[in-house]
Amino acid sequence: MVDEKDPQAVALGYVSEAKRADVKKYAKYAAGQNCTGCALYQGKAADKAGACPLFAGKQVAGAGWCSAYAKKA
Repeated sequence: MVDEKDPQAVALGYVSEAKRADVKKYAKYAAGQNCTGCALYQGKAADKAGACPLFAGKQVAGAGWCSAYAKKA
């Protein structure tokens, strides 16, 4: 799992629970966004965690969020 204190995670504003996203710093965050709804997330929607190419070799929380969020098509 990605640690929120990992330098890459800090740079992207990653949090393991989307509701804790820094909305002042990341104004594009909107309620309901999380890793399972992101185009980069490689797990299934029901998975608690899945791979993300931004964090090579590590998994992100399905309920997480980062500033690279891109809604799945």
